[in-house]
Amino acid sequence: MATGTGRMADRESRFLAYVQRLAEALGHADRAGPLRAYCTGLLLPGERKSVEPMAAKLAPRRVGAAHQAMHHFVAKAPWDDWAMLAAVRDWVLPRLTARGRPLDAWILDDTGIPKKGRHSLGVARQYCGQVGKQDNCQVAVSLSLAAAGASLPIAWRLYLPKEWVDDPARRGAARRGGAPRPGSPPRSASPPSPRSRSGRSRRPSPPGCRDRRRW
Repeated sequence: MATGTGRMADRESRFLAYVQRLAEALGHADRAGPLRAYCTGLLLPGERKSVEPMAAKLAPRRVGAAHQAMHHFVAKAPWDDWAMLAAVRDWVLPRLTARGRPLDAWILDDTGIPKKGRHSLGVARQYCGQVGKQDNCQVAVSLSLAAAGASLPIAWRLYLPKEWVDDPARRGAARRGGAPRPGSPPRSASPPSPRSRSGRSRRPSPPGCRDRRRW
């Protein structure tokens, strides 16, 4: 029987292997450290998942340097969102369907992300499914594959309320300030063109999807 220490070591090993696969999708070795720190910070206790409090928890003796590195990675470093989603899909999907488990459904849904402040990109008082009422939140639209006991997002778009669409200065300020990006560049509610952050048309086709242009 595995001990508690052994289970923790196994989880840490699998987490580091997963993050390393994501780092390979970034294409820049110098971003592996900030990516690992950011993913670790997301798993730590605490309601605030912005860069500054995460840096304080991860590197209490060098908060400024850790904050700067993660802020640059999240807010300024160019990387391909769709390549990252493809890396997640390629890592998780074989485990989701292991031992012959079939995919049960494709799920198109919106996800509310409760927020405390008003500066994160797209945040507004709108319906939030997590709390079951109107609240201060971001909203993203996702396409997921579902099997027994788990689901896997394979496409993701941040929804921008009209007040954000009509205010380019506010959008620019949010991006410069390092607003969290749930996996996509800022888009309006209308279907976006298939362009990545780097300007290349590299959207991967989810398995079984014949016409990716409709997403």
